[in-house]
Amino acid sequence: RDTENKEENHNFIPDDLSNYKVVRAGQFAMNKMKAWQGSYGVSRHDGIVSPAYFTFGLSGVEGNFFHLAIRSIAYVPFFTRASDGVRVGQWDLSQSRMKEIPFLIPPSEEQAAIVRFLDHADRRIRRAIATKQKLLRLLEEQRRAIIHRAVTRGLDPDVRLKPSGIEWLGDVPESWRIGRVKSELRNLNTRRIPLSSSKRGSMTQRTYDYYGASGVIDKVDDYLFDDDLILIAEDGANLVLRNLPLAIIARGRFWVNNHAHILRPLKGSLEYFAALLECINYLPWITGAAQPKLTKDRLMAISIPVPSEDEQNEIAAWIEANTKNLRTSAQRVKREIELLREYRTRLVSDVVTGKIDVRKAAESMPEIIECGDSECGEAEEYEDDSLENITTEDQAE
Repeated sequence: RDTENKEENHNFIPDDLSNYKVVRAGQFAMNKMKAWQGSYGVSRHDGIVSPAYFTFGLSGVEGNFFHLAIRSIAYVPFFTRASDGVRVGQWDLSQSRMKEIPFLIPPSEEQAAIVRFLDHADRRIRRAIATKQKLLRLLEEQRRAIIHRAVTRGLDPDVRLKPSGIEWLGDVPESWRIGRVKSELRNLNTRRIPLSSSKRGSMTQRTYDYYGASGVIDKVDDYLFDDDLILIAEDGANLVLRNLPLAIIARGRFWVNNHAHILRPLKGSLEYFAALLECINYLPWITGAAQPKLTKDRLMAISIPVPSEDEQNEIAAWIEANTKNLRTSAQRVKREIELLREYRTRLVSDVVTGKIDVRKAAESMPEIIECGDSECGEAEEYEDDSLENITTEDQAE
């Protein structure tokens, strides 16, 4: 991590680093307590790692090949089986157990061919994913624009307007009144209870959704709520980045941790208020830089437009009908991205274990892929879509 970058420096850095270990570029570093998650790799930098890490030199294997192979789904399960412990999240891997893990080593020239082939494939897949992510953003922007217009101006384009007195809102229909979140919705935060990952991991039934700041993050044995409610993120980067929905409707039986506000309309349409709360720009009410936070008091103080209950229902029904195709298209694009990632994960595993022979294919591949327009630049924005992260992005909490 960059110790000068406040956005990256989320972990506490102790004053005494005497127990830390030096790791050199080209060495293999492994977190012995999280090896089962794939938390290891060949370092590209000279630096230090915490006492929870082992560091090793490589012998008889090319570093780039070893990094790609050992982090693939072909090998991560070996680290899981070799780890010892009572509870998930507190497993430990000893050096002696790690040394028992088998590893296939092709000839050096084939290692180089594999690295070249997978680098080429990675670039092409990342470009495809980046293109689909761009389309996904455009679909979401269009959907939000439709919703924003409906929940702030209503459905009648010729309606008489009046100043709302709210900077972010502007003019609203004359018949609408201005309220606050606290006057229109009840806050149920006192009923939420966080559950640690180890406690959730020990559960066996796992029937009910467990909600965090931006949606369902797990399944648990029991539930806190049996209702239809609105959940709004309390903290996290998504408050600023808006990569995921902030205001979502949770229905039925579910559990909520302490990272989401819980709201129920005192009267009116749940769907209308959820759509309205999703449209608000919360930046003026957010505190914190490294860890953005929307406190309960600030959320409940936000002014909002309130049409009649009948109009709320009409707006909610209109939004549902007029954004259906956009939602369907977005779900299809998301599935296509998932399939590309699944394909890439399987491809890496098959190539590094010799199930697919890529020596001839690698011979014809260019050293650097030629990019048209700004495609490569676009792909470079998505660091999570590199081959390095294919084994850990969906496993680490």
